[in-house]
This record gives sequence, structure tokens and C-alpha cells, in this order.
Amino acid sequence: MSRLTPLRPPSWLPLDPYILALLGTVLLAALLPASGTAATVGGGAATGAVALLFFLYGARLSTREALDGLRHWRLHLTVLAATFAVFPLLGLATKGLVPSVLTPALHGGLLFLCLVPSTIQSSIAFTSIARGNVPAAICAGSFSSIAGIVLTPLLAALLLRQSAGGFSADSLIRIVLQLLVPFLAGQLLRRWTAPLLTRHKKLLGYVDRGSILLVVYTAFSEGMVAGVWHQVTPARLGALLVVEAVLLTVMLAVTWYGAKRFGFGRADRIAIQFAGSKKSLAAGLPMASVLFGAQASLAVLPLMLFHQMQLMVCAVIAKRRAGDPVDEPAPAPEPEPEPVPESVPVPESVPGRGPVPGRGPLAPSEQECTAAPR
Repeated sequence: MSRLTPLRPPSWLPLDPYILALLGTVLLAALLPASGTAATVGGGAATGAVALLFFLYGARLSTREALDGLRHWRLHLTVLAATFAVFPLLGLATKGLVPSVLTPALHGGLLFLCLVPSTIQSSIAFTSIARGNVPAAICAGSFSSIAGIVLTPLLAALLLRQSAGGFSADSLIRIVLQLLVPFLAGQLLRRWTAPLLTRHKKLLGYVDRGSILLVVYTAFSEGMVAGVWHQVTPARLGALLVVEAVLLTVMLAVTWYGAKRFGFGRADRIAIQFAGSKKSLAAGLPMASVLFGAQASLAVLPLMLFHQMQLMVCAVIAKRRAGDPVDEPAPAPEPEPEPVPESVPVPESVPGRGPVPGRGPLAPSEQECTAAPR
């Protein structure tokens, strides 16, 4: 009897296991939402988890390494412009889809998605696969993460006043206390904590992901108790997927052809495309829990869908870019050989002075030429 071959997704279609864990957490919150005392305890634990996450972000992020990449300032400004200018403008343009295509809550989540900083790990991985400028991708992702700590809350305060429950001064205070202060503390203590974090990198990875799962469970439990999920229908969900697919396509085209327009080479264009068109799930989920409260479950839904979509699409692009011919510099022209001067015969004697040393005796005809005049 032949053995059955297990079904696996194709290698070019990555399914992030963490997305499966997030979906499982959402299902758990839908079936067993935390309420009452459990919700209070879970909310306090989620608040502490968010603070811990951003402390670890600050402790692990090397500002010195990011500053060392300032020599590529044009590339970094291009990525920052795509992340915090072009993306938000496109998000604002989708306002016309409310309420015919998107509900106000879903549009608020979509707009929040456009304000989140770029991801670091997957941008580096895809840039490496496509044979792009990996050091530039590392620095660009670091710059985006640092800038996002400040720019994302400020842009949210400016653009989310009327979306997903609004944005209040209390939300801004929570952002400062739960996000900015722990991040700065991690940066200040990095000198002492960096060796410990490096030794236990794998363990801290589980802490990161476990903390985010706790935040997601708490947010979706609040949404289930508040009944916000009744606003989402399968038709609305399908429309959201279509809008996000168009958004990703536009950003991939803008970053690739825009970088070409600005005169960047192939390797830099790859780094710009992957760093400028992607959004960080790890940074966005904790921020959403602080910004939106009970509405966070709907606010993070567009980000979760976009995250998986960008992984699938960028994996295909990276594989294709890996087969492109790499632009190699033209070989320098070989220098023309200098003309060799014609050899000048060395005289065997100097008139009036006799034979030149080392020549030996002169021939009779030469003796007559060198004889002293009478």
C-alpha cells in the first residue's frame, strides 16, 4: 500500500505559522471571551505585556548601527517617505469607500495600518533572497521602527479623530506611558542588558510572541463582549481584502519605479521596495490595543490580513528578483602601454676623450675619428 503524501502549501506561498497562532487566539476569544474579573486581570496583564514588548524593542535596537547607515540617507528618506507619507495618503483616499464598501470601524483599522512602521525581519529576509542591499534594509527597518514610536501616535492623533472610536488625549497619555517610556528605558539600559538579551535571544522571541498573543486575546475578548463583530459581514471582509490587495500593489509599484526614477541601483531598489511596502505586525498590534481599546479587535483585523498578504506576495517577488541579472560595474579600460623610446646606441668613445669605459679597444676606423688633431 502506498503512503499518502501530506498536503503542503507550495514553497513560493509562505503561510506564517504565527498567523495561524493569531487566528487560533482569535477563535479562542470568540468561543471563550474573557469577561468580568478575568477581563480585568487580562487587561492588566496585557498592559504589562505591551510595556515589556517596547522595553525589549528599545533594548535590542542598536541606535549606533542605525546611525552608521546615515551615509545612505537618500535611501532611508525614501523608505520613510513611503511608510509615513505615501501610505497615509493612500489610506485617506479610501475614505470615499465608507460606508458603501467599508464600515467606519474597518476604515479606521485600514487607516491605522497605513500609519504603522515598516517591519525589519521579513524585509531583511526578502532583500537577501532577491540579492539586494541587505545592510541598507537593516538600517531602513531600524530607522522606521525608531521613527514609528513617535510618528505613528502623532499621525494617529491627526488622522484618526473620527475613526474607530476617535483619538483622545487619554490615548496619547497611554501611548507615552506604555510605549514611549519603556522604549526609551530600554535604549538607556541597552549597555547593560544587550549581552543578556543576546544570550537568551530564542527565549525572548517566545516572550515577544506570547505577549502579542495575550494582547490579541484581550482585545478580541473585549470586542466580543462589546458586540463589535456584528458589524463585519463576509461581503465586507471580502471587500477589505480587495482594497488591501490594491493598496499593496500600488505601494510595490510606487517603491520600485519611484526608486528607479530617483536613480537608485538594482540592489538599493530591492531594499526600498521591501522596506517601504511592508508593515510591522509586531509593532502595530500593541499600539492598536492602546489606541482603540474595545474597538482594537476590528482595528487590527486589516493589519493581520495585510501581514499575511504581504508575506505571500513579497515571497513571489523575491524569488523572481533572485533570477534577475545583477548589474555589474563595467570593467575599467586597460591603460594603454606607454610608447617605448627607441634605443639610442651608446657610443664607444667620446670625441676628444678616448674610449668609453667598458667598451674595450676601438676599431681602426674609430681610432682615426678620435685621434687628436695635429
